Amino acid sequence: MIDPLPIYTPGFESYQDPLNKQYPLQLTGFHYKSRVHSTYGNVDVLKAACRQEMWINPLDAQKRGIHNGDKVRIFNDRGEVHIEAKVTPRMMPGVVALGEGAWYDPDAKRVDKGGCINVLTTQRPSPLAKGNPSHTNLVQVEKV
Repeated sequence: MIDPLPIYTPGFESYQDPLNKQYPLQLTGFHYKSRVHSTYGNVDVLKAACRQEMWINPLDAQKRGIHNGDKVRIFNDRGEVHIEAKVTPRMMPGVVALGEGAWYDPDAKRVDKGGCINVLTTQRPSPLAKGNPSHTNLVQVEKV
């Protein structure tokens, strides 16, 4: 039951989580302008116009030797994604983002090359809304 009065509900896989030592970046998903969730994810002209990239703050990118357009490895205990980086001050330090709805495109080792955020998210329901926890996932990022 959700309390009708506002109270603080701690999330999981946040900066307070001990797992943060191994995976120091908070992964968040956002709606992508060329797709409606995964619909239109196979339209080549839209994929060319709006490339799937991982957004990262310049400070976090600099610590990892990552530059705009570099191929990066985003990973945690659940999976691994290889995709290009977009270095942008629009991201807060400590947070990276992937557009949601990208199609899963695994290689022979099950490493996703399509930028599918679901590879990195948990099946555990979120603490407050009991829904999809697409904004409470810890990851690490390194240059490939």
